[in-house]
Amino acid sequence: QVQLQESGGGSVQSGGSLTLSCAASGYSFSSYCMAWFRQAPGREREAVAGIDSDGRATYADSVKGRFTTSQDNAKNTRYLQMSSLAPEDTAMYSCASPCPCTGVNVTREYCTFWGQGTQVTVSS
Repeated sequence: QVQLQESGGGSVQSGGSLTLSCAASGYSFSSYCMAWFRQAPGREREAVAGIDSDGRATYADSVKGRFTTSQDNAKNTRYLQMSSLAPEDTAMYSCASPCPCTGVNVTREYCTFWGQGTQVTVSS
């Protein structure tokens, strides 16, 4: 059974940093593309990063230069490192895989497995 599990969300002040984790079980990230999404209240879910099977990532303009991704293949885990957080980054963050290998321009409907999400709240 495939499961994706996010962790690492929380509450931080503006300018702070958080690192989210997405751990997979029953599934290998190293074979597929994945993506990080976020959804703020009242807004559409949007992709913030698309990552290929080798870990190369592209980012939404809104997070470029502030968010980066990394991976630990031994742990079958992908990370989203977020810095210089701002209140507009407040959202539920989710990982998904496999996704089409189209980078950040991924269509969420075509991602197969999703984690339950982790909340990030940034206060000013």
